[in-house]
Amino acid sequence: MKAKQIPGVPMQKSGGFHDTESTRKYKAIEIDARFEILKRRFFSINEWKDYCGTASAEFKHFSESGQPVARIPQRGDFIRIGIPGPGTEEAGGYDWVEIVNIAHRQIDHYESYLISCRPSKDPSKPKGHIAHFYGRSATSNIMISKEGNLLKAGVYGRNEKPNFNARFIDKIRNFMIAAGGMIGIAKIQWKMLTDGLLGF
Repeated sequence: MKAKQIPGVPMQKSGGFHDTESTRKYKAIEIDARFEILKRRFFSINEWKDYCGTASAEFKHFSESGQPVARIPQRGDFIRIGIPGPGTEEAGGYDWVEIVNIAHRQIDHYESYLISCRPSKDPSKPKGHIAHFYGRSATSNIMISKEGNLLKAGVYGRNEKPNFNARFIDKIRNFMIAAGGMIGIAKIQWKMLTDGLLGF
């Protein structure tokens, strides 16, 4: 199976990948209003866990300077992820990603928004290691789209390799979680998010 080629999503070159999607159909008369709801949910990072349920990861939005924020995300912002189970010792039990791209695409009857993230350091520790179970080459690309009468939420993981540039205890943890992610455990978490974003 090959990774989907999606405009704005990096090409899959090496390591693991996944394409996780959820869709909902609506009547043509209500699709635009439903997409507005989906957009609000998509850009409310701090609320993602509320949409996904108690078994999902916790997502918290931070500014470029590492301060908690509740606003539309911007390039250079960070997301702190609390996945079920042990987090990185480097970052006090959390994983961190940096928002490296935000894109909007609109062509004819198609419209999409994309947030692309890369594993990063804890912004409060600029001299620390990458605080994530994947290395810096990996990306998580979270997208919502409207096409005709169909809404879609997707997460596209690319070039996923374990992060070994870490403390020894974190290297072990990162290998275990990355290996689990490559066989589908992370996909379950992302499926909770894509289902949750559309669960209105």
